[in-house]
Amino acid sequence: MSEVYESDRYVSEYLLFHYGNAAEILGWENGPVEALDFPVRTVGHFSEGQVERSLDVGCAVGRSSLEMSRASDEVVGIDFSQAFIEAAEKMLDGGVLSCERLEEAKVKSMVEVSAPRGLEMGRVSYEVGDAMNLRDDLGTFDRVHAANLICRLPEPRKFLARLPSLVKVGGELVLATPCTWLEEFTREEHWPEGRTRDWLEKELAGSFKLVDVADEPFLIRETARKFQWTVSLVTRWTRI
Repeated sequence: MSEVYESDRYVSEYLLFHYGNAAEILGWENGPVEALDFPVRTVGHFSEGQVERSLDVGCAVGRSSLEMSRASDEVVGIDFSQAFIEAAEKMLDGGVLSCERLEEAKVKSMVEVSAPRGLEMGRVSYEVGDAMNLRDDLGTFDRVHAANLICRLPEPRKFLARLPSLVKVGGELVLATPCTWLEEFTREEHWPEGRTRDWLEKELAGSFKLVDVADEPFLIRETARKFQWTVSLVTRWTRI
């Protein structure tokens, strides 16, 4: 697996992606503001109501885990990147972090990003872990969330095969993926043979029922004038 997500550059980019406001990320009046707050919007695909336990796999720097805590008594966030988990834990501790923005060439600036207010931070815990080999004693969850993860795994079927043992019967699973399959992360032999949605339905058949499908854009700032604008396929499933 690529170690790109351990770099200071990517930690800063993801802190902005998760916690930055429109002015800090975009700064252009005619920019795609609808693509902001992606980690909040994916969590919004779960049904309403309070639950006991939630799991956020591929949590990065933790915003979705925090959002899940609004309606969950306990949230576990797991990511393969040690650097991402360290940043998420620092956000839990103080709620404010400084991150570096690349403006252009060698020009950089510093901004402070903060966690949303009014959350029960004590409900959330983070840990480093491999989505393809999650620890055996995680237990079961009412909700499992995995955003922009499966097409970054070397063997995504290993993660999908574990999901039935993680989601309680009647529980919900939300998967988001931009379907950007790249050999840098996943060898072609492990890609879907056709469209990702059809592949997911085949892999999850017998354990999950597909309830809803949506498209959610997201925006990652690289420089003041260069952004990644991407559309993620979001699917919501019920454990049967």
